[in-house]
Amino acid sequence: MPVNLDELLQHVNDRESFLVFARALMNDRKEEVRSEIESPSSPYGSGSNGWENGSIEAYLDAAIAWSVDSIGSGAGLPKEPAWQSFARFLYAGKNYE
Repeated sequence: MPVNLDELLQHVNDRESFLVFARALMNDRKEEVRSEIESPSSPYGSGSNGWENGSIEAYLDAAIAWSVDSIGSGAGLPKEPAWQSFARFLYAGKNYE
């Protein structure tokens, strides 16, 4: 059964839950890579697990862009971030364009 990253994200509140989330995110990416080898998705959309950014450069660029674009919205990184904020940063790299 696949892990629900959205649900895990909502429960990040300390170092341990952050690491659980980070590992699940990594495994989600690994699964998408395996799946895309077997049955490639359209090059014009996200991959089978919803990843928009396939390189580390694109991933970090998206996470940073999400952080900057989210300032003041209440959804971005707070001035005094908590563990969940770091998890949101990593998650945004997956699907923020």
